[in-house]
Amino acid sequence: MDQFEHSSIDTMLSTYRISQQDLQLVRDFGETAKNSLPAIVSLFYQWLESQPEYLRFFGDGGETRARVGKLQLSYWERFLGADVDDAYLHDRRRVGETHARIGLSLNVYFAAMNMFLDGFYSQIRESVPDAVALPTQRAITKLIHLDTMVVVDTYNNLVEATLTAQSKALVEMSTPVTQIWNGILLLPLVGIIDSTRSGDIMSASLAKIAETQSRIFILDISGVGVVDTAVANHLIKITRATRLMGCESTISGISPSIAQTIVDLGIDVGKVKTTATMRDALADAFSRLGLQITQAPR
Repeated sequence: MDQFEHSSIDTMLSTYRISQQDLQLVRDFGETAKNSLPAIVSLFYQWLESQPEYLRFFGDGGETRARVGKLQLSYWERFLGADVDDAYLHDRRRVGETHARIGLSLNVYFAAMNMFLDGFYSQIRESVPDAVALPTQRAITKLIHLDTMVVVDTYNNLVEATLTAQSKALVEMSTPVTQIWNGILLLPLVGIIDSTRSGDIMSASLAKIAETQSRIFILDISGVGVVDTAVANHLIKITRATRLMGCESTISGISPSIAQTIVDLGIDVGKVKTTATMRDALADAFSRLGLQITQAPR
């Protein structure tokens, strides 16, 4: 949602210092400038053909180009009509949403805005009386700035929302707390553990403990790239939190190098149970639950 979505039209116009006189100047100019719109659209697509985006979005023999070209004409006809109301802003937001959803670079949008601005300036020099030429140019520039703000803000917010959703999905995938047996949970960690990820791990672990009422939680760190003081402290906090919920934790995957690092750094692991391998952790978990694994007869 863009920053001006809940602002009044008057507030937005005031922000960009667009007066009703400015809007009238744009309308007056539009009476003659609308005839030049097809030529500017054609010029824009001549430029776009040299860009890598062209084949990606317009490589279907011209059908998409013709359809989008009509939309562009409609966009600029509405611009020259200068009737800035809720419908006008909704139309601009839709442009930002479309660019974001299809992955079309804002560079293309900026290039189009610049090309039309140059075309309008040329038209002003040719057809607008000197007395109102500069005010008309300023009015068009201010309205283009407002358009650009709405489109870009909408684009950025949608991209940000998408990235947030993707990050959330990745976090969920990176903290797969799994119940491998009644009463036993396992979380294999891979990659880097920072304060943010540590909080996510703790939240996911505690939620799974509450859901399953498990008594043993195995945290395997054999895939963790670096174990330093900060990482060790994060892991200890997680094990303490699980203990408060009546679930004992075991940290498995303690390699000789990790053990040496913990000793060298003087990290106090306290009462945290550790094992060299996940296999050892599982064997201990089964033993603590009074379970025994035997080989089935063949």
